[in-house]
Amino acid sequence: MDNVKTSAVHYNDKVVRQLSIMAVIWGVIGMLVGVFVAAQLAWPELNFGVPWLSFGRLRPLHTNAVIFAFGGSALMGTSYYVVQRTCQTTLFAPKLAAFTFWGWQAVIVAAVITLPLGFTQAKEYAELEWPIDLLITAVWVSYAIVFFGTIGTRKVKHIYVANWFYGAFIIAVALLHVVNSAAIPAGWMKSYSAYAGVQDAMVQWWYGHNAVGFFLTAGFLGMMYYFIPKQAGRPVYSYRLSIVHFWALIFTYMWAGPHHLHYTALPDWTQSVGMVFSLILLAPSWGGMINGIMTLSGAWHKLRDDPILRFLIVSLSFYGMSTFEGPMMAIKTVNALSHYTDWTVGHVHSGALGWVGLVTMGSLYYLVPRLFGKEEMYSKSAIELHFWLATIGIVLYIASMWIAGVMQGLMWRAVNPDGTLTYTFVESVKASHPFYVIRVVGGLLFVSGMVVMAWNVLKTAASGRAVKVPVPAVNPAHA
Repeated sequence: MDNVKTSAVHYNDKVVRQLSIMAVIWGVIGMLVGVFVAAQLAWPELNFGVPWLSFGRLRPLHTNAVIFAFGGSALMGTSYYVVQRTCQTTLFAPKLAAFTFWGWQAVIVAAVITLPLGFTQAKEYAELEWPIDLLITAVWVSYAIVFFGTIGTRKVKHIYVANWFYGAFIIAVALLHVVNSAAIPAGWMKSYSAYAGVQDAMVQWWYGHNAVGFFLTAGFLGMMYYFIPKQAGRPVYSYRLSIVHFWALIFTYMWAGPHHLHYTALPDWTQSVGMVFSLILLAPSWGGMINGIMTLSGAWHKLRDDPILRFLIVSLSFYGMSTFEGPMMAIKTVNALSHYTDWTVGHVHSGALGWVGLVTMGSLYYLVPRLFGKEEMYSKSAIELHFWLATIGIVLYIASMWIAGVMQGLMWRAVNPDGTLTYTFVESVKASHPFYVIRVVGGLLFVSGMVVMAWNVLKTAASGRAVKVPVPAVNPAHA
């Protein structure tokens, strides 16, 4: 009898499983905090007079939890899965990959502790204080080494387009984080920005808009370019368009940040540059949306029976809508009405809930059964229920915020014949109250869907088992 054992090389899916499960758990937590702070805007007494339950402290906790905990865990998990399959090799530096999981969870726990206590740099999407920023940097450098190391050791010549988007997201976020978070420590949980005045605002919104552009767009487009063709069983509609989409998007996005600072102390020409590049950005964004949706050519009938595909395709509809609305709101005359109103909040959540939320959910629904050796999710009807809860919740949320925002903008600029303001600010707040209540209802529906997903994922994981998938010995052109 031959006692020689053949040791097959397996994909490293342990870290993918860990990140996928935590993405779902953090999604539930982050969205629950979001619903609670939305309820505080409708009923302010819900802070119960407790400082660490106040809107100002919980709102950054919500944004950090949904963007970096939910979104970040999903991006890391899916990128590790995709890069292995498309490069036909196991993850580079597996111990470093494990560190990225545990380090990222440590960052999130640190945010959960420090933000309600009031420790903040007061920078949008970059509130965490300098010791946590250093940990973020260490985790992110490790993530880059694992991802690009895997690409460097690939067994196929071709680098699939999803990896281009994931790679751009990793590099750009590293650059953004290091530059914007430059600070002078003044104690363990206190620091001062390295920049001052309008320069600080400019750097912040260069960071803030590109956090949207690369963390919340490029990374999730990597997801889209892998999981939609996989779930649809169709090739990408136009591979050439996907490359044009990539280069046009990453070049244009970097320059659009000043549109957040219209009518401020920022030089007028800088504001105009931001506006122009925002308008140009419409073309690559819609090119990518069309490429994703048209991947279903010849397979449209699958939308009737496949709720996972519905998540993925409807997410692209919201991507298209958000990337049309954003450039329109960057036009100075439109911005004069929309800025500082809840229209902006509606726009952000159209992208966050509709695009990022739905594409992540669809991708995880594809991923989870395969990670636990199952043919499909535990309950298909639960996926259907989740889809409708999420979609109706999004529509209620963004429609209420659009209406409230336009109403606020019109009330604030209304003047009497003698030049005095027609409405006080308090009157605009009172008029907004019904729409704040509708937002809470929409948020409750959305987070209810996320709870259904958590139940479905945990049942799928419990009924399956962690599987070892061997790396194919014979490498096809791509996975």
